[in-house]
Amino acid sequence: MENASFGWLITATALVMLMQAGFALVESGSTRTKNAVNVMMKNYMDLCVGSIAFWLIGFGLMFGANSTGWIGTSEFMPTALAGGDAAFLLFQTVFAATAMTIASGAMAERTSYVGYVVSAALVCAVIYPVLGSWVWGGANGGSGWLADLGFIDFAGSTVVHSTGGWLALAGVLVLGPRAGRFGADGSLRAIPGHNLNSVALGGFLLWFGWFGFNAGGVFDASDAVGGIVLNTHLAACAGAVGALIADRFRNGKPLLTVTVNGSLGGLVGITAGCANLDPGSALIVGILAGTLVVAGEQVLVAMRIDDVVGAIPVHGFCGVWGTLAAGLFGRDTWMSVDQLGVQALGAGVCFLWVFPLSYLMFVLIDSLFGLRVDALGEQRGLDFAEHAEVGYPEFQQNVLHAGRDSL
Repeated sequence: MENASFGWLITATALVMLMQAGFALVESGSTRTKNAVNVMMKNYMDLCVGSIAFWLIGFGLMFGANSTGWIGTSEFMPTALAGGDAAFLLFQTVFAATAMTIASGAMAERTSYVGYVVSAALVCAVIYPVLGSWVWGGANGGSGWLADLGFIDFAGSTVVHSTGGWLALAGVLVLGPRAGRFGADGSLRAIPGHNLNSVALGGFLLWFGWFGFNAGGVFDASDAVGGIVLNTHLAACAGAVGALIADRFRNGKPLLTVTVNGSLGGLVGITAGCANLDPGSALIVGILAGTLVVAGEQVLVAMRIDDVVGAIPVHGFCGVWGTLAAGLFGRDTWMSVDQLGVQALGAGVCFLWVFPLSYLMFVLIDSLFGLRVDALGEQRGLDFAEHAEVGYPEFQQNVLHAGRDSL
């Protein structure tokens, strides 16, 4: 890899790594004070554990020699790597960690720390890389079967974001809603997050990091980067506008949390087609993604599904929309029925692979380690119950004085 390419890939990797902090701030701010440390810890450790699991197994499954089109069969625990190859491995590693982090926020405030960390290792070792091998695989020979069909997912609306969304859906269905989220009669009870400033700051960091997430896939600092980052920015702006308008009709007043999620939905939506759409199409993708975020959250509430941060509509639903849009609005595939069919197949395959397997994974983890904390731990807060510390000691003296033995 030439120096210019190597430098750009390292820069893009750092930007994607920054998204981990963005997710941590959005998710922590969206939860109550008593769970802030726990959310941060999960985002911290899914990166650490997931990175090791991906290096051990996942990278080989995803990018090893792929003669069958299904899985890689080489490059496990790679050690003898040149600088450019090592940079490529690191870039793909932070992508794998992102897929798992998406589920963390949806499952917040009632998930055991050990159960979550085990799931992060399994996702980054097997679930995410096998799907990735079908779309992006073959860096060391061969290619994935979805790629051979012409499936378009440049930076991962399906591979990363829909995967994270369906992981989140499986996780919250196995966990069930937080205590008190729904009344006995099925009525909705609001559980507001403790720090909306953190949510907004996290949204900005995610937006900033997304420039590397989408444009890093070019692998060099070529002219294509400019169009990709422009499309990325416009879609995020349009996503926020779409969510704001939809939320105005729903609530009468625009909410910060929904607006931030709308911009994230726009970012997810443009990720598949960021390299082959024009700016006007990026605006369409973004504004419809923002509207979909609001509608998707209403659907989940109606179904009594408790997604703390809205990860399922933002990443799952908008990931599907973005995947379809990459075929509908592509410069070379404009309104192509054939391409739309391939895109729909890829999105459907993602769901059929990720959701059942992750649901089974969470059920097994629940039986072996326990996926949900006990009722007392949930009531007291996962910060103290799971980690014996709190994020705001000046305001949580009653928890500290109670002592760990009282749990």
